[in-house]
Order: sequence, then C-alpha cells, then structure tokens
Amino acid sequence: MTPYLPALAFGVTLGLSAGLSPGPLLTLVIRQTLRHGAREGACVAIAPILTDVPIILLSLILLNALTNLEPLFGVIAVTGSGYVFYLAYETMTTGPITVRAATGRPRSFGKGALVNFLNPHPYLFWVTVGTPYILKNWQTAPGSAWAFLGAFFVVLVGSKMAIALLVGRFRTFLQGGLYLFIMRVLGLVLVIFAFILLRDALSYFGLI
Repeated sequence: MTPYLPALAFGVTLGLSAGLSPGPLLTLVIRQTLRHGAREGACVAIAPILTDVPIILLSLILLNALTNLEPLFGVIAVTGSGYVFYLAYETMTTGPITVRAATGRPRSFGKGALVNFLNPHPYLFWVTVGTPYILKNWQTAPGSAWAFLGAFFVVLVGSKMAIALLVGRFRTFLQGGLYLFIMRVLGLVLVIFAFILLRDALSYFGLI
C-alpha cells in the first residue's frame, strides 16, 4: 500500500473531526453566518491556516531536536493516542447545536484568528498528534507528510466553509439526524486511529 493513502485518510479524518466538532471556532462560524451571511462564516473558517502554521513550526523545531529520545516520543504518542480517544468520545457524543445570532461589525477573519489562537486544542493536537506524525512520515516518505498536512487543512477549512453554507441556507442542519450520523461515524474512525497511535507508542518503548 502506498504510504500516501494512510496519511491522506488520517488527515481527512482528523480534519473532518476538527471541522465539524462543536467548539469556539465552529460557534463563531455559525454566529457570523447567522448575523452577516455565509461569506463571513467562511472568513472565520480559514483562520486556522494562519494560526496553526506558527504552532506547527515551533513544535517541529522542538520535537526535531528531541528525535533521539525514543522513550519521550513514546510518552508523546501515548498522550496523542489518549487525546484522539478523547476526540472520538467528544465526536460520538455530539448533540444538536443551537447558536444565537451575534451583533456588531463582522471582522470575521480577525475574530476567527483570535479565537483559534487562544484555544488550547490546536496546541495540544499539534504537539501530541500532528507534528509527531509528520516527523515519523518525513523519515520514510516525505510526500506522505505533505499529504497529511494538505488533507488536514483542506478538509478542516472546507468542512467549516460547508457548515457556513449549510447554515446560511438550511439553518436546522446542525440539529438534524444527518449531522449527528456523520459525527458518530467520524468518532468510530477516530477510535481506529487512536489504536494505531497507541501501537506506535508501544513500538517506541520496544514492546512490539
């Protein structure tokens, strides 16, 4: 199997989970859409492209300097696995979302960037899951690391833009059965990837 396919699948799954799960950024996407239209919601959706890049670069520098400490990477992998299990639980237990319309001037991109920058989840995700996965793939197939990054950001931003469009046209989408079904399926897929990360952690410790 080509190394690009697992990387793409992992990026798509995590991107969808991050894009569709309730949180500060999705709440802002919905609020801006309800108050100012789908275009402003889409402006919020692209904020992670700006805010996540510095986090990725800093975590790459930090973890790359520690590449010879395999037990440390084992601890990080265990933490990452636990975090993905948490994401799976959070995704599968998601309920209908109702958000009141906001007031005031849009300034959507700036608000989105600030909300995402102050949110601890991107930092935890990139340090424990995203960056270790990039470094691991870079050693064997650099293209798969780029495939993971590309798939993650395209799906993350694209799914939030899709939410903005759906909320703009069908305001009850986030309260419907289709949205809840998608979240349940995503949660199950995340459980699979959490076990894969746990297997990687055991290999770092020399247990398998």
